[in-house]
Amino acid sequence: MRAIEDTRTIVQELAVSTNHPEQLVSQMYTDVLEEFRRDATILDYVPLLAARRVREILGNIPSGSVKQ
Repeated sequence: MRAIEDTRTIVQELAVSTNHPEQLVSQMYTDVLEEFRRDATILDYVPLLAARRVREILGNIPSGSVKQ
């Protein structure tokens, strides 16, 4: 259950800090996380790296331009 709680927390924090819908952030985070896990040999920092990538992507998208 800890991983699910961590994922929810990460998604919520990303949504708030980037001013984007939580549903969009959740889908992006899930996609990036799966992509990183596929190629990773050490999984310890994958969630952190995925969150960083999603924040970077969302930082380049104006918050008002994405529809829910």
